[in-house]
This record gives sequence, C-alpha cells and structure tokens, in this order.
Amino acid sequence: MKLLQIKMYKRINYIAAILVLVCGLSAQAQVTTSSPYSRYGIGNIKGSLLPQLRGMGGISTAVNKVTGFNYINMQNPASYSGVTLTTIDIGMSAGLTNLSRNNLSETSFNSTFSHLAFAVPVNRRSALSFGILPYSDLGYSYRNTVKIDTMTVDQLYEGEGGLSKAYVGYGYRIGDHLRIGANAEYIFGNLQTTRATEYTEIGSINAKLQNKNSVGGLNYSYGVQYDFNVGKRTIVTLGYSGSNSSKLNSSQTFFATQYTRDVNGNESTALDTLNSVDRGKSNLTLPLSHNFGISIQQNDRWLIGADFRMSKWSATSINNVNSGLQDSWGASLGGQWTPDYTSYNSYLKRVDYRLGVNYDKTYIQINNQDIKQMGASLGFGFPLPTANGGTAFYKINFTTEVGQRGTLDNNLVKEKFINFHLGFTLNDTWFRKYRVD
Repeated sequence: MKLLQIKMYKRINYIAAILVLVCGLSAQAQVTTSSPYSRYGIGNIKGSLLPQLRGMGGISTAVNKVTGFNYINMQNPASYSGVTLTTIDIGMSAGLTNLSRNNLSETSFNSTFSHLAFAVPVNRRSALSFGILPYSDLGYSYRNTVKIDTMTVDQLYEGEGGLSKAYVGYGYRIGDHLRIGANAEYIFGNLQTTRATEYTEIGSINAKLQNKNSVGGLNYSYGVQYDFNVGKRTIVTLGYSGSNSSKLNSSQTFFATQYTRDVNGNESTALDTLNSVDRGKSNLTLPLSHNFGISIQQNDRWLIGADFRMSKWSATSINNVNSGLQDSWGASLGGQWTPDYTSYNSYLKRVDYRLGVNYDKTYIQINNQDIKQMGASLGFGFPLPTANGGTAFYKINFTTEVGQRGTLDNNLVKEKFINFHLGFTLNDTWFRKYRVD
C-alpha cells in the first residue's frame, strides 16, 4: 500500500509540473502570428493536430494507433476508443515567417504554447479525452501609402488576438471494427482589429476605427472509423469526421476616434470620439466542415494515409454580416515508418520517421485571386526509456513544416514559413486497479 501511495504522489507531482509548464509557456510565449492573411475571417485556422500528425502532412481522419503507441487524435474523436493507457500530450510551436511583395521583404519569429491534452481509457471499448489548444491566430501590422489630390495618406491596418478551444470527448468501439466518437468544444478568445487613416503633415487630424470581439460559445464535432484486414498484419481504415455550423456569442466593443501625432511621431490621446458601442451583443457563425480519410498500415511497422477536407465558410457571418469568405478545401498525404520498435541493439530502429505533404485552397479570395497554401513536413518520434517496470512509455515528437501561402500576382503578398512543433507524450497505467492482500 505504501508503494502505491508513493507512485500516486509521483504522478500528482508530474501533473503539477505540467500545469506549471503550461502557465509559464502561456505567460512568456507570443500567441500571435505575423501574417497579413490573418486579417480575413477569424484569422489563420490552426487545426486540431498534434506534432505526430502534422509530421504526416496533417492526415488524421483515418488514423488510430501506430506501432502500439497511443495517440490523442482530437480531429477524429472516434479514435479515442483505441486508447488503452492513460495518455498525456503537451507541446509548443514556433515559426519563422518571410513576407515578400514587389521588392520588399520582412522576416519575423513567433512562438506559443500549442496544446495540452489528456486521454483516459474508461473500459476496454472506450476512452475519454479532454484538453485545450489554439483554434485560430490573428496577428498583422502593415500600411498602404496613397495619394489623395496632393496629399500623402497612410492607411494603417493592425490586428491581434485569436481563439482557443477547450474540449471534452468520448470514443466508443462497436464490435471489432467500428468506432464512433464526439467532442463538445468551447471556443473562446478575443479578436481585435484597428484601421487608421493618417496624414503625413504634422498636426493633421487623423481617424481610427477600433473593433474588439470577445467570443465564447459551444461547438460540436463527431467522427467514425471502420477498419478491416487485408492480410495477417495489414489493416485498411476508412474515416469520417465533421463539425456542425454553430453560432458563438460575441460581445463587441467599437470606437471611432480622432487624434494627432507630434513631431516625434507619438500619438496623442483621442481628441474626439465620433462613435462608440460598448459591449454590444452579437454572434459569430462557424462553418459546417467535413473530413474524409483512408489509411493502410502494417501493425507495428508503417502507416500511409490520405485526407480530403472541405468547409462551408461562405455561410460564415461575423457580427451578423456575411464576411465575404469562400468555401475552402484541402488534401493531405503522408505516413510513418518505424523500422523495429522492439529493437534492443539500435536506437535509430525504434525512432518513428514521418513525412507528408498538404495543399489547401483557403477561404480567402483577393482581387479575384484565390489564396492557396501548400507545404511539406518531416517529423520524428524519439522514444525515451520506459519506467514503472515497463508500464510507462515516453516519447518526444518533433516536426518541421515548410510551405508558402499567397502569391506575388496582382500586387499580393507571398508568405513563406518554417514551423517547428515539439510535443512530449506519456503513456502510463495510472488508473489500474491493484489487489492488496
């Protein structure tokens, strides 16, 4: 009994350490992006993908478990039913972004806490999962300089904030081949945008529009997976996941003000407030989304899969106004290979090697030009020594994504990025019942 208490104290300390780390990451990291395309809609959509799935190009709909190690795949909650050990996943992301337009170029760096997720088996057929992760990022700052008659005018655009998602989900296996699941998700956060018109002459009266949306509301997602054997060790899995079109509550704060700048460029306090709305009630509509996937895997060795996704963003409204977005679609192809996860002589044979590509037509269209995104990813899963007599398994997952969004055509901006995703995964038998004589 004393031994069990010691183990439980260690696990409580472990959870406390994770929570301290999360708080530290949240407080220190930059939670914004640096993308002019995040100006549209609700920002850059992050996707519910952990590093091990991003390393395979983002395939997830038909992914359950590879090489016996438990994943938390919240993109398709049907996969929870395959969780056989208590699983914790925590991580962070960082990225370099280069923006180019005509002969101008700018590079920025951002980092942020990326996810904290738990999964606990309820019985041999089902499991419960819960956690928190980003939903969208909003972050940009740029200006356009134009001539109005003989006067030079600067048009400034700024935005910051984003939405996060806290979820709880349940997955259940029916028979030997069918799995179903669902998530209840709370989407929350702040979206703040500013537009300003400034004249270059000192003492000129400038105008600024500031808009802030505080968002909070429930959304639901669901999924199903079905697998069948095509050989002694080879399995094909078909998957579907989706999310409904939900209305989130929004509290809007809006100010239209006038101000000046001094000779040093410092902005004065507002000279006049032309219009204001303080905490006006509104809403934000999320799109109906569908994801389809297929994978083929040889148990304990390799997996190859493909996903196709589509979302009806054209029906999205922000503050009861159609946001002018278009329907989006995308595809991913990727896989994982583990030479021999039981090898005692070679560590490199126990490493997971992941590779993938993806392509998306985003919900943005500017000057009749579709904004597209494409990328490639390379990932690794580094196993760590087991603990608790071989009942606890640890793995560090690292993924690098390289890609681009946008185009230089029609005087638009091309965005090139390199993203890094780091995650730590634990599989353990935390809630196993022990018999004490």
